[in-house]
Amino acid sequence: MDEVIADSLTHHLGLYNQATGQNLTPEIIREKGLKESIPLKHREVFARLPHDDGFFEDLGVIENSQHALQQLATEYDVFIASAAMEVPSSFDAKFRWLQRHFPFIPTSNIVFCGDKEVIDADYLIDDRSRHFARFRGTGILFTAPHNARERANIRVNNWNEVLAVLLEPASGQAMQRSAERNMKSEAATAG
Repeated sequence: MDEVIADSLTHHLGLYNQATGQNLTPEIIREKGLKESIPLKHREVFARLPHDDGFFEDLGVIENSQHALQQLATEYDVFIASAAMEVPSSFDAKFRWLQRHFPFIPTSNIVFCGDKEVIDADYLIDDRSRHFARFRGTGILFTAPHNARERANIRVNNWNEVLAVLLEPASGQAMQRSAERNMKSEAATAG
């Protein structure tokens, strides 16, 4: 959910900068990485912010995500999965946010979990590649500032690219061939 359909980073950075007097931007995170961008003395503040009441209430919507999910819902069963156990106080706010911005997703298709390996699906679009480790389907890394330097078998930069992968067979096959070449290259390098 976060950084795939919900723009939690903009809100998070605004609160962090206000609390610390810093000027942390997505560009700095993209260049240096998240951990390296936050001074040690401010890491606890950054980590605590999502646990504050109301943090998840008024997040922005990632551009084109509503339209894209409506299109995908014509071809797929679309589920929204959130590793909400990382911030247990977020359930109510995340649920209300989803009802407000994605009312076409049935409530039965909203999954709050701890580990996304429990999701039995063909595809998982996520901003955290760690969720792909034990996921049985195909992981698609949705680019966000904190993952810009990560390698991914399949990476998309926006929802138009998601649609190209999942709805346009030729584009999806080209991305899959690219992913297979990357895996062979990595295997050759590791061996």
